[in-house]
Amino acid sequence: MTAQKIIIDTDPGQDDAVAILLALASPEIEVLGLTCVAGNVPLALTAKNARIICELAGRPDLPVYAGCDRPLKRDLVTAEHVHGKTGLDGIALPDPTMPLAEGHAVDFLIETLRREPAGSVTLCPIGPLTNIATALHRAPEIAGRIRQIVLMGGAYFQVGNITPAAEFNIYVDPEAADIVFRSGIPLVVMPLDVTHKALTTRPRIEAFRALGTRVGEAVASWTDFFERFDMEKYGSEGAPLHDPCTIAWLLRPDLFAGREINVEIELHGQYTAGMTVADWWRVTKRAPNALFIRDVDADGFYALLTERLARL
Repeated sequence: MTAQKIIIDTDPGQDDAVAILLALASPEIEVLGLTCVAGNVPLALTAKNARIICELAGRPDLPVYAGCDRPLKRDLVTAEHVHGKTGLDGIALPDPTMPLAEGHAVDFLIETLRREPAGSVTLCPIGPLTNIATALHRAPEIAGRIRQIVLMGGAYFQVGNITPAAEFNIYVDPEAADIVFRSGIPLVVMPLDVTHKALTTRPRIEAFRALGTRVGEAVASWTDFFERFDMEKYGSEGAPLHDPCTIAWLLRPDLFAGREINVEIELHGQYTAGMTVADWWRVTKRAPNALFIRDVDADGFYALLTERLARL
């Protein structure tokens, strides 16, 4: 079986870290590189954290590129209140020794998509969409070469987590999201509606720790840290592991359910900037532009995650 070629565009973030580890633990996936963007924490930290994760996974050979350090048109909003001052709070890990790859993340995206056979590369953005939108703006022809974009972002029934209306990744750079959602590229969207059905629980976290590996301990510690914020905010039994849903969908789409709908990005609303206006009930005549996922088999998701992490 030929592995799916992907590029993960990321702003680590504990849940980003788990998504990256899941991809690197899965032989069905070939990660061509990591492109970093400012989001959960500023770019210097996301680029550092991505390399920490690669070294934790035993993959110091994987190229990690630094990308855009601010949104297209807005000031950067970060989320240290969720992820801690480093973005990877929860366990002390050594600083990376592997260097950043030379060049800009956007150039890597463009050059890779031009080089690889058309339709062979999937993009997995799990942070703000600034790098992806910038690449599409600079080289519009690459849109037709992308197999699909599987992204974490947005919400409909669950509504927002950074404002009452908006999910964080889309809110940080709604202009970039608008470019991506209007691109015509096949989109698979993992919104809060599905990620909030993939909650950590004490048994699920302890299953990571019971792996008895450095990776298992790191993931357990990250989720221990990460879930405190969401449990206090939502009164839930645990925290949603947002970003790994993108990789899990590539591996096991049968674990998920959704529908093809139209999704537009609100750019100007006084209270709703960054909202994903998802036409779930198809009440408009706007053509579908995304597979919007709403449900997940959470037990199957965590079983997959634990089984794969055990390989690292």
